Amino acid sequence: MTENSISKSEKTPWTRTRRWLCFLTLFLVIVTLVLLCYGSSLEPLHIWIYKIWSTKSYNTQQHMTTNGSTSPAQPSTSEYFVAYPHQYHFILDEPDRCQQESPFLVLMIPVAPHNREARDVIRKTWCRETRVLGRVISHYFLLGRSKEGHGLEKQVLQESQENHDILQSDFLDTYNNLTIKTMVMFEWLSNHCPNTLYAMKIDSDMFLNVHKLVDMLLKAPQHLYMTGMLAQGALVLRDHNSKWFLPYSAFPESTYPPYALGLGYVFSLDLPKKIVEASAHVKAIYIEDVYVGLCMRHLNIALTNPPNGGLFKAIMQKETRCYWTSVITTILGSPKQLLDVWGAYQTQVQGGC
Repeated sequence: MTENSISKSEKTPWTRTRRWLCFLTLFLVIVTLVLLCYGSSLEPLHIWIYKIWSTKSYNTQQHMTTNGSTSPAQPSTSEYFVAYPHQYHFILDEPDRCQQESPFLVLMIPVAPHNREARDVIRKTWCRETRVLGRVISHYFLLGRSKEGHGLEKQVLQESQENHDILQSDFLDTYNNLTIKTMVMFEWLSNHCPNTLYAMKIDSDMFLNVHKLVDMLLKAPQHLYMTGMLAQGALVLRDHNSKWFLPYSAFPESTYPPYALGLGYVFSLDLPKKIVEASAHVKAIYIEDVYVGLCMRHLNIALTNPPNGGLFKAIMQKETRCYWTSVITTILGSPKQLLDVWGAYQTQVQGGC
């Protein structure tokens, strides 16, 4: 057999198929060994999906060092904690609106100051629904202080005067300060919404089905209640290269207590004050949803599983005919995608889904 004929025979479809079968077999063997070694301690897939998505708006500016590297040197233990409790103040506020409206549900949407596009699209989609199933719904965008200076501050002020839905506090708005942002949210709700039953913390890159959410809440407990996509037995990451790395000196346990993933969770309005009070006894780590779980554990309050495991989705795995009317949340990629999805959702509603 000549060299040329050997080369041709190696490129036959059967040879390529055998190679792929060998690769597939090797992959399956490796996966099986990993599962046998770690068993149920592996962190659930939906938690990893959320972690990947949750930093995309902040990664570049938050993790760049002076030489342009995205892998900074390991900081001291104190770098894994944030400045909370602390006396933060609101630069922009709507101090009377929540009490005047007495909503059934308040939607709290953390968003970066510069992300005007996301806020405008949300106002045109799921925040347009101010009365659902006979219940009043309110929304607020929660911002911190920007590094971008006076020009952006003027734009945000004008936006606030036009829409009356912006709450801006004086902490620096970065990914590592999301715990501060979340706790400021709890403070504000505790102080300003005495007649409200529920609130939801919902990220700005989410699809939200408010009708499905209200329908669920009409049958939900009204006290000591928190639900969403729950993480059970999530591993504490000890890899120094991970953005969610915590050293033993900062958190000695190997797994986190149960917590609701920060992409979107719902809670009764008796919880914010209790969580703020618990924060005086639980040192504030920078992973915001885990920290809320730590406060809930300190309070000895269990989280509640949603009535249907498919209500809170990280990503859409397969779009069925009535998908958007059957879920409460799904992560999206952009404000443009939210506009497209909102159109599909309305079509499904009109089609009898």
